[in-house]
Amino acid sequence: MDKLKKVLSGQDENSDDNGILQAANQASTLSWGTRVKGFIACFALGVLCSILGTCLLWIPGRGLALFAVLYTVGNVASLASTMFLMGPVTQVKRMCAKVRALATAIMLTCLVLTLCAAFWWKINGLALLFCVLQFLAFAWYGLSYIPFARDAVIKMFTVCIS
Repeated sequence: MDKLKKVLSGQDENSDDNGILQAANQASTLSWGTRVKGFIACFALGVLCSILGTCLLWIPGRGLALFAVLYTVGNVASLASTMFLMGPVTQVKRMCAKVRALATAIMLTCLVLTLCAAFWWKINGLALLFCVLQFLAFAWYGLSYIPFARDAVIKMFTVCIS
């Protein structure tokens, strides 16, 4: 269990010492139990927002805008939940890692574009498209944490298309 705590909090033996950022990350006053509770609460809030947004999708008029906002807030909360486990500095480092950088950039861009399409441009179809792209980018990002998962998905789609 201690090894899992060290890996999730970014304190494994392969981590680099980055001075002030590392000190800020280690200065966290949250215990492991509090971190797990924060993760569960934040993740549950994210899932609840996404489900509520999906339910509100079918309301005539403002339903699509409500869906776009709640779905985006749900994804942000789900993403932020992992910061409780590994700390914000480590989370940002892992999000910007070479294997995840493109998925992270697409996901964050789609989060912003979803809200722009829903409120600024007021184009519901575009907001829905960005929500779909958000989902796909978030799924691809999540798969990067599972060894060989991306390769398996690519192989599955290659077999299905052939």
